[in-house]
Amino acid sequence: MGDASNTLFAEFFACCPEMLFVASAEGELVHQSNALREALELTGEERSTLTELAHPEDRAALLRAWSELQQTGGHVCFFVRLRDGSGGYLRLKCSVQPSPDRSVVFGSLQVAPELGSEGPRELRLKARILDALAEHLDDVALWALDGDATCVYHAGKGLARSGLKPGQLVGANWFELFAGDPGSDGAEIRAWFDGKVRRFPNDSLGVWWDNWLIPIRGEQGEPAGGVLGVSLDISKFKAIEEELREQVEQIAAQQRVIRDLSTPIIEVWDGVLTLPMVGTLDSVRTADVMDSLLSKIVEKQARYAILDLTGVEVVDTRVASHLIELVTAIRLLGADGIVAGIKPNVAHTMVALGLDLSQLNTQRDLRAALSYAIRNMTRAQGAPRAGNPAPAG
Repeated sequence: MGDASNTLFAEFFACCPEMLFVASAEGELVHQSNALREALELTGEERSTLTELAHPEDRAALLRAWSELQQTGGHVCFFVRLRDGSGGYLRLKCSVQPSPDRSVVFGSLQVAPELGSEGPRELRLKARILDALAEHLDDVALWALDGDATCVYHAGKGLARSGLKPGQLVGANWFELFAGDPGSDGAEIRAWFDGKVRRFPNDSLGVWWDNWLIPIRGEQGEPAGGVLGVSLDISKFKAIEEELREQVEQIAAQQRVIRDLSTPIIEVWDGVLTLPMVGTLDSVRTADVMDSLLSKIVEKQARYAILDLTGVEVVDTRVASHLIELVTAIRLLGADGIVAGIKPNVAHTMVALGLDLSQLNTQRDLRAALSYAIRNMTRAQGAPRAGNPAPAG
């Protein structure tokens, strides 16, 4: 009868679809059903304890439940994460009942409700798919946190750049891990569990990461309390971005130098400024000239400002109106604007626009403009002051 009972017991554990076990009073697994062996990838020779298989964060709760079991001798139910053969953890509901003499414990395991209705095989398949991605994608790190921000998965070839090994942070709590980081915010980490997809870059351990936070959901689409992190190493792209930014800044600085060299404002006489311009005169360049020249007139308290267009071969259709505006602005500052050296084709363009050019004080060339300005300044300085008689001639 004893042999028949043992055979029946062995057949039952071999064929039972449930995850069942018999453990010693100390928690060592003495017998396991094939379903449990398959779920946790246990070998026939392995004599593990539940404490050894439990997630480090769950061991204290497991020991408390086991102590309660021994004290009361009644049924106890609790949740625990047990390690499988791939190094990941399954969150399971554990129901245990001691034998009448409390020498052994009978127990069953079920997938925790928040993991949905998927069985161990499906969960292991998904875990292996995740492992395959982590093992074969360069510059990628995959990690997952449970609802308490404790890392339950940590893998990826991209971890090597940070000096980390796969699985190194499993069991670490993100709040504790980043508590001393001045750039970390506990409230921000707590916000990760609100069920929204997030993306953000950060610099960690000398590597720039592009992080995607994906909420883990239950079978009804509700947040299940965890997040999956996908981190892409973008350090090389960040370096290229910084290099391009430096090049753009350098080009902008060179353009400023070129504009300054192409439109130098020269004080040729006390109170007389000249602005020789060369090349193509467009509306953008004219606007830059206006700002620089007006500021210089105020700074030098100039009385004349000569715009020398001798070196200008082409103007666009808006330059003539800009020149009129510039001359008007110069007059508002109490100075006189002179346009010198206009080429025939430039004059033709300006006239064809049909604008009123009578406001422009034009001279044949720079020499004529300087003579005009100096002559008028000399005459003004030599004129008698109001109220004084003119000298006898």
